[in-house]
Amino acid sequence: MPKQNMVVAEEVLFSVPSASTLFPPPRSKASSANYKELMAHLELHGNWNRASSWVESMKASSPTGPKSTSFLPSDTADSSDCEWRRRHPSALSKFEDLTAAAKGKNVVVFLDYDGTLSPIVDDPDSAFMSESMRAVLQGVAKYFPTAIVSGRCNDKVFSFVQLSELYYAGSHGMDIIGPTKWPDQANAKTILCQPAIAFLPMINEVYNTLLDKTTLIPGSKVENNRFCVSVHFRCVEEKRWNRLAEEVRSVLAAYPDLKLTQGRKVLEIRPTVEWDKGKALEFLLHELGCADGDNMLPLYIGDDRTDEDAFKVLRDRGQGFGILVSKFPKETCASYSLKDPSEVKDFLRDLVDWKRNSLQNN
Repeated sequence: MPKQNMVVAEEVLFSVPSASTLFPPPRSKASSANYKELMAHLELHGNWNRASSWVESMKASSPTGPKSTSFLPSDTADSSDCEWRRRHPSALSKFEDLTAAAKGKNVVVFLDYDGTLSPIVDDPDSAFMSESMRAVLQGVAKYFPTAIVSGRCNDKVFSFVQLSELYYAGSHGMDIIGPTKWPDQANAKTILCQPAIAFLPMINEVYNTLLDKTTLIPGSKVENNRFCVSVHFRCVEEKRWNRLAEEVRSVLAAYPDLKLTQGRKVLEIRPTVEWDKGKALEFLLHELGCADGDNMLPLYIGDDRTDEDAFKVLRDRGQGFGILVSKFPKETCASYSLKDPSEVKDFLRDLVDWKRNSLQNN
């Protein structure tokens, strides 16, 4: 396995020190047998703690409501919500501010799929996009370079979207392809970027192993997203989360070149390459010829914690805006917010109307 571009995962869910770190070996050889017995007990106990930590992280990453304010009195919670909305106002209510910033610039649109273009559903294979959303998205692609950046594999996302004029960055941006035809680009080409290609055999091994390991856990679903494996637990009873976490942990332990990240009711096993949705955004901006200069305005709309990598890139660049899709306040690097896919559709429709009217008036 090539070791270039390997990094220690920043998204490690937790860190539990080993028993030997907490309790150094005794100096006396006579105590070594008892020491080994103690270490075996502590490491076994540590594995239980490790699985428990995973479950707590699973709960934290899968809120069913505004957990950040649930422990506050109602008036304080309302005040907190209002403060969050003030810092992350609706992209619909602030649409004129956005278009003012976009005037005279090349707008590039980046979109997550699940929870952004389609509602979150229990069965990930049924996350279909509405025909009205597809029509709006086609209009967006007519006027702006548009990319879908998803944790899903490209084949799955394309089967949902069915628009060849878009760019697709599947597997959290580890598999990027572009349209073969672009109306305003004379030398359009298919973009191909696969920074984790060497991991494909390993990912397939993990997928097949997890299929076997999770067979007896009702409601669990393992999805092969080509460059990552997703273990969905949306339909798994919470009392079984500990078992599911332990099964995933046991598989991951054999693959030090893979890391675990989390999304909304999903555990994701990915290669330890320095690549994420933020890197995919930067790559696409470079390929589109608008990575430098002040004549571009990228917009990134997403709902998951994996989209925060892209929000952070835009914030650090001081160019463009991240728009978080969420009904509840949550920590984010995004500048604006939208509540759900229906508001995303309204925002995209307004964006198309604004561009169309701008062209007609020039």
